[in-house]
Amino acid sequence: MLMNSPMDMAVLADQQCPAAKSRPVKSRLSPWLAPIMYAIGKWLVLPLYFSHIKIIGEENIPTEGPVVLAPTHQARWDSLLVGLLGQRAGRYLRFMVTADECLGVQGWFIRRLGGFPVHVRKPSVQSLRHGVQLLQENEMLVIYPEGNIFRDRINPLKPGLARIALRAEYSRHNLNVKIVPIVLKYSDICPKWRSSVTIHIGKPLSAANYRKGGSKEQSKRLTNDLQNCLQTLSSQD
Repeated sequence: MLMNSPMDMAVLADQQCPAAKSRPVKSRLSPWLAPIMYAIGKWLVLPLYFSHIKIIGEENIPTEGPVVLAPTHQARWDSLLVGLLGQRAGRYLRFMVTADECLGVQGWFIRRLGGFPVHVRKPSVQSLRHGVQLLQENEMLVIYPEGNIFRDRINPLKPGLARIALRAEYSRHNLNVKIVPIVLKYSDICPKWRSSVTIHIGKPLSAANYRKGGSKEQSKRLTNDLQNCLQTLSSQD
């Protein structure tokens, strides 16, 4: 069977291996490290590296309530730039990242900045459940819907983001999860010193509009609608 995403693999593992349920996924925001790292990124790292950062549609980012930011993924700089958007909205972000990125010194920082791992080789449905829990707690969650870095185009989206958003929405009445499409466009395919970047932020999709009907069908519809939003944003100058 072909697995399309870590979330697909997690669901299968949970069905076939009950032991996979015994290790809950946790994440936290360090009350001292998060403000420092966000400030360093905003005022030092990003201004020094990029010649210009242009943000279009900043008003589309909700300042409260459960939110999934759904950015395209073209470079390692994406997370710092998306973090900038969260800071401008007055919110800290919770990132879903691959387990390999949570290793070593980098992993130490990621885990204390609200990141949590998705185990690709040894997947657990607990990652999905933790994402749902964060949305239930009105957090702002970042999931790259393409699942990997694609520099030359927007790749077909994985279903994991829609499944998490809809599971959270189904779990509580009037939770009203918002999904915000974001396209990052660099002046160079591989961003280099003094490149510029434009961040297009689209109007949020509301998970509440996908409550009627079967969950599988609505998840597919939400994924398709998000894909179309990203394609539209990508075509803008």
